[in-house]
Amino acid sequence: MTLTSPADPTVSVVARVRESLRAAQIDPQRDPDRASQIARSEVRRHNDFALARGERTLDDEAHHVRDILAQLSGFGPLQAYLDDPEVEELWINAPDRIFVVPLALTDTAVRDLVERMLHATGRRVDLSQPFVDASLPDGSRLHVVIPDITRRHWVVNIRKFLPRYRTLDDLVVAGSVTAADADLLAIAMREGRSILVSGATHAGKTTLLAALIAACAPSQRIVTVEETFELAVDAPDLVALQGRQPSLEGGGEVTLRRLVKEALRMRPDRLVIGEVRDAEALDLVLALNTGVPGAATIHANSAADALRKLCSLPLLAGRNIDSGFVVPAVAASVDLVVHCQRDATGRRRVTEIVEPTGLEDGVIRTRPAPRPERQPLMRSRDR
Repeated sequence: MTLTSPADPTVSVVARVRESLRAAQIDPQRDPDRASQIARSEVRRHNDFALARGERTLDDEAHHVRDILAQLSGFGPLQAYLDDPEVEELWINAPDRIFVVPLALTDTAVRDLVERMLHATGRRVDLSQPFVDASLPDGSRLHVVIPDITRRHWVVNIRKFLPRYRTLDDLVVAGSVTAADADLLAIAMREGRSILVSGATHAGKTTLLAALIAACAPSQRIVTVEETFELAVDAPDLVALQGRQPSLEGGGEVTLRRLVKEALRMRPDRLVIGEVRDAEALDLVLALNTGVPGAATIHANSAADALRKLCSLPLLAGRNIDSGFVVPAVAASVDLVVHCQRDATGRRRVTEIVEPTGLEDGVIRTRPAPRPERQPLMRSRDR
């Protein structure tokens, strides 16, 4: 798939559809059925005239209608891949190097697509702010870096969160979690235990965290805190919060630390932090020690490394915080650490689940978490 050229008849059809939508005051995102009718009508109109004049017709009507609507309300030539459930991630290193799809764009097309993606997010990317993270309407994560941070081209990464892996059951079927581990984690979430999900980049941490949230009891009030919306979860009583970048004047920033404090005022039964990477770790540990169950992800190479890192990150909050306070607090508040790994074949799976057993010489000791002997909870498909 490539961008249309001036000789491509879809250019004129897109223009007519756009004019018709504008005249009828129809937003294609809010009224997709009506927009589809107009696009189909214009394609047929073009074909009628083209046949009479011996010009090129648009033979695959359904394909061209989808392409036109993607250009008007979606993300142009990328939309087909964003809609494809088999495509998990897209990245653009250069307009003619898009992995791993047979697609070539232009610098202008890439910039236009990014601007369209950012339009509804309230976020921006420019010389003063050359990086941006944002969430697309379907929950996918967008990350963009522009020159002169990059050598020449805009670099774009879109990471999709596929709906087929939204529950622990789904992960069992995919081979990412064993049935026994899924039962253990489901029971832990329902009983209000605090869980830390660790792993390297792209190891499946966020996917697992979303599945854990889905395993919570329906009566639990859940508040999620993220830099950008990625979890894309639903629950009967759920509030999702995301941070905000500073304005052009440098004000208005909302940090994760501020969000955690605000979340605690919402009387959560469970506090969820999408990723702990900085001083917000202190606020998480403080919340856990006040009796609020939590769940979060953290970058680490093992479950033990995750605990060490969670003990170190709060020290970034200020000089008056020391390990003498943090380490016992972490040992007392984290119930389970679930470590995820991604192997050379791309398969993601849970490799260990441990529980802290206490302190020994200032180090948090752990043991493999015992699997439940009771009857398994009803899985999501049975509820």
